[in-house]
Amino acid sequence: MSEAVTRSTLSTPPGLLASLDPLLRDWLPRQRWFAGKGRPVTGFSLVAATELLPPGGKRGLYHLLVRAHQPLTPAPGAPEQPADCYQLLVGDREALPPRLAPALIGHVTEGPLAGRTVYDALYDPRPCELLLEALRTGARVGALRFERDAGTEIRSGLVPRLVTSEQSNSSVVYGDTFILKLLRRVVPGVNPDLELPLALAREGCDRVPAPSAWMRAELSGEPYVLGVLQPFVQGAADGWDLALRGLAKGEEFASAARALGRATAEVHMALARALPTVTLGHTQVRQQVEGMAARLDTAAQAVPALRPYAPALRSAFDALADLAAEGRTWTAQRVHGDLHLGQCLRSPSGQWWLIDFEGEPSKPLAERRMPQPPARDVAGMLRSFDYAAHSAEHPAPGWANACRAAYCSGYAEAAGADPRTDPVLLRAYETDKAIYEVVYEARHRPDWLPVPMTAIRRLAADAPPAPPSTPVSPPSPRRPRP
Repeated sequence: MSEAVTRSTLSTPPGLLASLDPLLRDWLPRQRWFAGKGRPVTGFSLVAATELLPPGGKRGLYHLLVRAHQPLTPAPGAPEQPADCYQLLVGDREALPPRLAPALIGHVTEGPLAGRTVYDALYDPRPCELLLEALRTGARVGALRFERDAGTEIRSGLVPRLVTSEQSNSSVVYGDTFILKLLRRVVPGVNPDLELPLALAREGCDRVPAPSAWMRAELSGEPYVLGVLQPFVQGAADGWDLALRGLAKGEEFASAARALGRATAEVHMALARALPTVTLGHTQVRQQVEGMAARLDTAAQAVPALRPYAPALRSAFDALADLAAEGRTWTAQRVHGDLHLGQCLRSPSGQWWLIDFEGEPSKPLAERRMPQPPARDVAGMLRSFDYAAHSAEHPAPGWANACRAAYCSGYAEAAGADPRTDPVLLRAYETDKAIYEVVYEARHRPDWLPVPMTAIRRLAADAPPAPPSTPVSPPSPRRPRP
């Protein structure tokens, strides 16, 4: 990146966004990371634009933060919800070489780029090299800030390659040394995907790759985290792929699950040391329970298959509220927030790492940064074992049960407390997660709906029998629950 560019923002052509608007309306909703699928884009507004290559060359490069405006419903005149802000790296050329065909956004017909072809520049090695060089040198480009950990050496000349597997963000690997995760949907504030790994690095926790550098913007006095560069774990496989491969071969996974439980506990303990913890009493737990019950009501309205189980599922939340009313308290702390097998990496030597601390992207940032009982992460992983078992060619509930037990045992070995010793708390969080899964699958992957519904039936069957309203003697035989 040239010295001139590191000091100031080059002039961005007026009318740039207007000329891109018709192309982005078609291209953006087709991206895996676009959050507003199913609702038309009615327009864009520009949050920030930075030109990263000098004008007049054979190719241009623009860093854009744009808001995509969408109505809540497709009905004409419907109110719009707050527009999501997306980070785009847009390149322009006279024509795209065949290797960049998958990156095509479209051909511009008017405005400052008329006659040019625009594309997603992350597919192009040269723009990716510019990003790494900016991180290496700590560049400042207009509102963009490229910062690095003082103790990390970043060599220039590392060959970039875009990770093309489907993700909710975009990642570029540099020479099997670093991986840059670029956040696509960005929000102002302290992003846990940078905040928590930095805190864990200060604690010396080696279960999370420490940030080497990061990219952010300062806009209207508010910080936006745009990307994080971390060491690339060479040869590592994510837990989801490992689990499915093991299932296909009929191999046990319990020993790996036990080690993953230990790794999870180590991360939780380090987070509790690094960041404040709070005590959840009756008032706080009641608020959480009310939120869980509200999500159940909404889900039952949206997915009729859930309705027969709703009363039994609600008992999981009521039981937690009852414990809190009796004076029981729980410690809450910062947690991963979206833990599942796909958020874990295992090296060829068997070491587990936890990655992607962004939390559930659909939730507001303030909610993602709230302290939670560690049982929330544990429940997410237990659900992930169920998903893996039912994703196999031949569903293997016994495999899932063995992994769930081993994971909790491993967690207890490191933390000194087994999550299963607090069954009311764990059941409430697992129930809440399964309800979320039912709604997600019903909306996006109906063929997968039987997977969380299997858990719903199990969790409903675990509900304690309701006490009779009047004494009955002798008790009549009970029919088994579905």
